[in-house]
Amino acid sequence: MKSSCTCSLVPEHVLEKLSADTSLPPRVRLACTETVKADRGFRKVRTAQKDATFAGTVTLAVTPTILVYDERHSQTLPGAPIPSPTVSDDATAKRCALETAAVASFYQAVFGRNSVDDHGATLASSIHYGNSYNNAMWNGHQMIYGDGDGQIFLDFTASNDVIGHELTHGVTQHTAGLIYSGESGALNESISDCFGSMFRQWQANQTSATADWLIGASIMGPAAVAKGYTCLRDMASPGATHCLSPQPGDYAHYVPGGDVHTNSGIPNRAFCLAAKACGGNSWTKVGKVWYGALTSPKATPGMGFKKFAALTVAIAKSLYPMDGTVQAAVVSAWNTTRVLP
Repeated sequence: MKSSCTCSLVPEHVLEKLSADTSLPPRVRLACTETVKADRGFRKVRTAQKDATFAGTVTLAVTPTILVYDERHSQTLPGAPIPSPTVSDDATAKRCALETAAVASFYQAVFGRNSVDDHGATLASSIHYGNSYNNAMWNGHQMIYGDGDGQIFLDFTASNDVIGHELTHGVTQHTAGLIYSGESGALNESISDCFGSMFRQWQANQTSATADWLIGASIMGPAAVAKGYTCLRDMASPGATHCLSPQPGDYAHYVPGGDVHTNSGIPNRAFCLAAKACGGNSWTKVGKVWYGALTSPKATPGMGFKKFAALTVAIAKSLYPMDGTVQAAVVSAWNTTRVLP
């Protein structure tokens, strides 16, 4: 049985820092404080539950059913069902439904995967969660999106890579089942950033060279932009000052006991470097290598960076035996980030 987790986009330490920033309006600081409380509540409930997934051996649908619920600013999941969300007058509902369907199409078209469990599992999302909830989350069963406080964060459905990120936590849950702590937890977060970014690039038909590799750029509010923040994370330059949540970019700067969102910058940068070295689209070669590693029977829930890196190198060689440039790019990326010697 694979391990499931309550996996959020914005790390707790970032929200705590914002809640203590006296330059921000009181309501924005309160929104960050209340988001931390809500996230801790989610994790507490999830810890008390028995790990379980809804994967089965029978395919439920050729393409997954998309459901969207309106929380109406409550915190009782899943909320009120929204009929025909793809044509809803609620822009958030419409965007959530269309982008969720697009992520499912991406996984089907690029990796031949049918929904997060590969058996057509229904994809449910709850929008308008809480009051100014500053996060997006996969809770082990569904997606949850806040509207943001309007200053630091905007509506979390506004960034398609965020939706791709959260759904990918479901894919990880049903494949490697990476434990959400330590290096495996950082890998869990990194996988979501990698596939979320790939999805964004796929929709825009961008090459690895032309993509900006930013995570959460479209959810940055005016107060965040005024402070110089253009994104939550930057896969190409994890420690850049324009990141609201800066990260280490190599294993020499790994933070022992650090937040999983912090140390995910190391494998994030490795993926970006490998994709750029291969050229073309990130999802055509290196993306398939990362997907192969995630879904490999050799992938284990507690695996760390070195094991995952070695697995990607082996899969690159296996998938592209006649194209040594892919394996060389993957090896070079892990060497540059000091994960492999």
